[in-house]
Amino acid sequence: MQRSLAHAEAHVDVAIIGGGIAGLACALALEHSGLSVAVFERDRQLGGRAASMLDRATGDTIDIGPHIVLSEYRNMLNMLSSFGRDADICWQDDLFITLLDHGRKLPMRLRSLPAPLHLLPSLWAVDAVSTQDKLSNARVTWLAMRARAEDVEAIDGVNGEQFLIECGVTERFRQWFWETASLALLNLPLRECSAAALLRMYGQLIGTSGYRSGFPRTPLADLFVPHACERIAMANGTIETECAVSQLLVDEQRLSGVRLADGRRIRATSCVVAVPPQALSQLLADSGLQDLAVARELDRFEPCPYISTYLWFDRKLTKERFWSRVWSPTDLNSDFYDLSNIRRDVDPQCSLIASNCIYSHAHAHLSDDEIIERTHAELSEFTSLAAVGKIRHAAVHRIPMAIPCPMPGTERARPSCTTELTGLLLAGDWTATGLPSCMESATYSGRIAAEKVLEMSERSATHARPIPPPEKDGVARWVQQVWPLGEYPT
Repeated sequence: MQRSLAHAEAHVDVAIIGGGIAGLACALALEHSGLSVAVFERDRQLGGRAASMLDRATGDTIDIGPHIVLSEYRNMLNMLSSFGRDADICWQDDLFITLLDHGRKLPMRLRSLPAPLHLLPSLWAVDAVSTQDKLSNARVTWLAMRARAEDVEAIDGVNGEQFLIECGVTERFRQWFWETASLALLNLPLRECSAAALLRMYGQLIGTSGYRSGFPRTPLADLFVPHACERIAMANGTIETECAVSQLLVDEQRLSGVRLADGRRIRATSCVVAVPPQALSQLLADSGLQDLAVARELDRFEPCPYISTYLWFDRKLTKERFWSRVWSPTDLNSDFYDLSNIRRDVDPQCSLIASNCIYSHAHAHLSDDEIIERTHAELSEFTSLAAVGKIRHAAVHRIPMAIPCPMPGTERARPSCTTELTGLLLAGDWTATGLPSCMESATYSGRIAAEKVLEMSERSATHARPIPPPEKDGVARWVQQVWPLGEYPT
């Protein structure tokens, strides 16, 4: 399936650096263009951060960390649909998420009401937060409904906690709702997160009432990588793994190709670099391109580490698929999954629990045994069966980056697809997609890059599905049209 450019100097129309979701989505979008495409991936396996591994003790294939899919992932779901893999997502139709709040389970459902009213019934039923605390969020909701994409960057230099305080949100509601949402959806504590990223995420959440949570029924490695490889190969594309690109080649102020670590030179008309910011920074420096505008902003993006723990139990613990803990400064994990209720290849009679400790700097010193013990204790707060169940096996994964941290200043720094160097394009979940860094942002960016490649080669095609505006019959859409914000008050 994977072909190699064996010659010491070969030529392709498009070189794609990085075989994660963004790189593969770009290659797939070019499959019927008539352009020759080559994907170069440094690691042994494709998929990037959406990858899987074999647990040798159990024989199970598990993801490096569990992932969630949202029904509004228009580009990613379209890509899966093109493979005929629609049924590989397990959807929660009647429940968005279950929250665990000091031992109490709070089912959060999105009602069939115009946005943002779909959120109110479940939120209003929560008695752990007072009416006054809930009403303190009104100004933020009003601003988020009125704001347009171009308005949000005005508060990028402010952290989320400071912005919410200025908007009058009470400490209790900040801790109960916003700390939980910031960690779960943006992977950062509130005080570390850009207010622009926070408000953009919130505006998208309250603008659409049809959100559903979904989970891959198969390992991520099987969800899209084999089908992408097959399609790229059928289009006479090339995929090389364990093949690092050491340098971008430039000729007369335009990109002319790439040099591989094994010494080969690959001539290319266009190059799409779909790697994380740190890898891009190193590549530009090694290529003598550190003076490009994009290179000067890359040090703003810090990797967000996390710890994912897998616990194999000797019995069934719960029928729930997914739950999250309401934020507490003493917690280790934020979200939990019982893969026996999700995955086809997991024994349905015995729970396989996966958890995520997001932004894990404060817990990096813990040993694996300590992490397992604390994860078991937090799991036992959700279900008493965990306290009596026996852990047959456990695995702790320490992942250096979930996403680039959306810290203050990074929303403005997220680069567009094009650069001032002709022929050099960028893709990745961290680029300027208008979405939080996620699998959808990666897919969308790869498709945008493909459109730019086609445009430069005087071909026309539309692959990227843009972020939809607030739904037509929703209150948020009406408010935005009648009372547009223009800019945030300072």
